[in-house]
Amino acid sequence: MLDKLKLEKILFLDIETVSQQPKFELLNEKLKTHWEKKATALATNNETPEEIYNRAGIYAEFGKIVCISVGVI
Repeated sequence: MLDKLKLEKILFLDIETVSQQPKFELLNEKLKTHWEKKATALATNNETPEEIYNRAGIYAEFGKIVCISVGVI
């Protein structure tokens, strides 16, 4: 299927996100509680919510968009 696509017919989008705050400790209490709940589902090897906060930017409720790039060939 992909071999039939023409690259000149594709619009390429790249959306870069980061966490709302640079460190878990800087979140307000409401977001900290929400992240702690989410982190329990995401954690592996007994990681703490603080340890996996670097992945928060990919989740809409914890991230913010810093750059959107659009391109065509």
